[in-house]
Amino acid sequence: MTSEILTAVDQKVGRIRLNRPNAIHALTRDMCSTMIAALVEWRERPEVEAVTIDHAEGRGFCAGGDVVMLARSGAGDGAEARAFFHEEYRLNHLLFTYAKPTIAFMDGITMGGGVGISQPCRFRVATENTRFAMPETAIGLFPDVGGGWYLSRLPGRTGAFLALTGARLDGSECFALGLATHYIPSLALDDLKARIAAEPERIEALLDECSATPPPARIEQNREAIDRLFASDDYEEILAALEADGSDWARKELETLRTKSPQACKVSLRILYDGARVQDFMHEMRQEYAVASRVVQRHDFVEGVRALLVDKDNSPVWEPPTPEAVTQHLIDTIFAPMPEDEEWTPLAF
Repeated sequence: MTSEILTAVDQKVGRIRLNRPNAIHALTRDMCSTMIAALVEWRERPEVEAVTIDHAEGRGFCAGGDVVMLARSGAGDGAEARAFFHEEYRLNHLLFTYAKPTIAFMDGITMGGGVGISQPCRFRVATENTRFAMPETAIGLFPDVGGGWYLSRLPGRTGAFLALTGARLDGSECFALGLATHYIPSLALDDLKARIAAEPERIEALLDECSATPPPARIEQNREAIDRLFASDDYEEILAALEADGSDWARKELETLRTKSPQACKVSLRILYDGARVQDFMHEMRQEYAVASRVVQRHDFVEGVRALLVDKDNSPVWEPPTPEAVTQHLIDTIFAPMPEDEEWTPLAF
């Protein structure tokens, strides 16, 4: 059986390659564990001076996590889902705190779990193929894997806009917002990776040398509207602002939001609000684990996965059905700390 994660040391660089092309490299718990093992080993090997993360073949970097498994588990006791989140978040935290330079090549679809393994990297390369999104509200989830940290630190209100709508960004938009540190044509990547393997001490210079001027970022045309209409941390106020604006763009975004889980949208706004105020990524992961552990067993996640990914009727029936019906008490319950013996913990060294 072909390994779903390929790891190797190429000259002075440790290489992690996602190799599950039929699922657009969506992460499983075993894939997370394999990556953790490689990162831990390379951390102690002085001859490994940097780490690169990319995908071996196929059209995407990483489409997310195995949400069908998560929904199946969530419909039962949720144990398998919690085990996955616990391991995935350990990987996210390990990358975030990794001392050696890390480079993620976001060449293709980069969503959900793919965001979680690219954003903690010191260098993040976008290309003309990059399609970046956190589309979790469509399936009753929220932008996890550190989304509360990363999205809340984007310019203006773009983080709230991306979290709620699940809007897709191209490579130039990722670069403009700071989600990517470099914009490099995909045809230049193989040569760049070979040069990095030989001279990892020159990573930044090599990335700069291979960079190209990206096309104009489309999202910049809508930045004023995003910052104005998504200004509130109250979901009903955002909906009201879009409705009152009446522009074609506002109508389109309002129509998009009407398809999302109201519970997931309120959870997403809260995770960004709290994430902006957290100063330690470990605490972010602990909070997201508590929220994910509860949300995965709630109706909207199981229903969202059914409607969009299993039956594919694209007609989820949300419960509660309206934003007004999602009470503050419900949100507070979802965000309550886990019992001490069930909390998420980082890797111990």
